[in-house]
Amino acid sequence: MRDAKPNKEKSPDKAAAVERSTGVRRPDAARIPGASVHTSLASEIGLRIVRGDYPPGTILPNEAKWSETFSVSRSAVREAIKMLMAKSLLASRPKIGSWVEPKERWNLLDRDVLAWYATSPDREVFLKTVQEFRHIIEPEATAFAAMRRTDEQMAEISQACREMGEAASLQERTRADTRFHLAILRASGNDLLVPLGVLIESAFDHLFTFTTREVDDLNHVQKLHEAIEKNIRLQRPDAARAAVRKLLANTDHVIKSR
Repeated sequence: MRDAKPNKEKSPDKAAAVERSTGVRRPDAARIPGASVHTSLASEIGLRIVRGDYPPGTILPNEAKWSETFSVSRSAVREAIKMLMAKSLLASRPKIGSWVEPKERWNLLDRDVLAWYATSPDREVFLKTVQEFRHIIEPEATAFAAMRRTDEQMAEISQACREMGEAASLQERTRADTRFHLAILRASGNDLLVPLGVLIESAFDHLFTFTTREVDDLNHVQKLHEAIEKNIRLQRPDAARAAVRKLLANTDHVIKSR
């Protein structure tokens, strides 16, 4: 798609409609079903950045080059770059262009960045990082959940635990596992943990998919989860904390042994 001339500028609604219908036509591009062109383009460029194709400090191609590479309009490129700047992956300056920011500036709590990070060559580092986060947060959050959970919250935790054991596929089990841990964070009664849990949901999904696939004894893992559920239900904070630490130690072993 070529840029419209200034005296023939499309209205925002018409331009958006054209963008959605264009698509990213490269066969290896990260086209997200139902997503706009600029969202799919941001995903493709973001994944390349996180996996190291464009190291920090790299000056990225200009709008015209991206437009040609992905067969999209320049307006789609501009919107994609804006999305990546909002996630702190990129910075931009007139006459210089866009460049990749240092990794420590990336917003790793952003859902998209987490998803790209999880599929990068540094996946092992990613898994260890998520696991360290769990060691810091989950034992105390679970102890608080045992003290503060409501009956409704307890029902949610118990149902997720039960669905883990009944799952017929890896995906079903992983999703139930994630719901279980996020429900515990909500039941902790700490308002800061609720949005944090939502942000790291993608990270949990990737971690649990890996560990569930690699674990040798799912029955043992299920029992570890059931011990957590039981101690929250019986409102035993110390026992709940200890149960979580046993689960985390088991996950540590799975990650280190693979």
